Amino acid sequence: MNPTATTPPYAGIHHLKLPVTDLDRSTRWYTAVLGARRIEALDHHHPDGTLFAVILDTPGLGTHLELRLDPATCAALNGYDFLTLAVDDRTALDRWTAHLDALGVPHSPPVVALAGWLLVVPDPDGLRLRLYTNAPHGLGPEHVEYDSPWLAPAAPGPVPVSAVP
Repeated sequence: MNPTATTPPYAGIHHLKLPVTDLDRSTRWYTAVLGARRIEALDHHHPDGTLFAVILDTPGLGTHLELRLDPATCAALNGYDFLTLAVDDRTALDRWTAHLDALGVPHSPPVVALAGWLLVVPDPDGLRLRLYTNAPHGLGPEHVEYDSPWLAPAAPGPVPVSAVP
């Protein structure tokens, strides 16, 4: 049996959902770092009116980003690299480094990954956003930074608090 013949179609990704421990802090961070814009009309509230999620329109992402208040899941995922965004080349990655430095947001140095350059940016809850170059770095496999702490899973412990403008 051919599964593609019986699989109903879908129309792409509706949205991405990230757990957070503090909606206001994470909304400020994603707004400053990624240029996201909160769509307040799509905020999620419990029947008692308590806010439990916000929806962000994030330029270049191609879908909405939901920040969902979920401290337990956040703690369990500490250090997980949940999203990798594409940037053109090393020059574009260097522009991101300058942007993050100007905001006071901690990040890795450019890392030699398997095919391209990689920049790792922990969000306020320790989830790792990654920026990866589409253009290859042209270095041989002996240059890949397999031992970089930015590529290894995060050690258990307290969740870091990232700078937020």
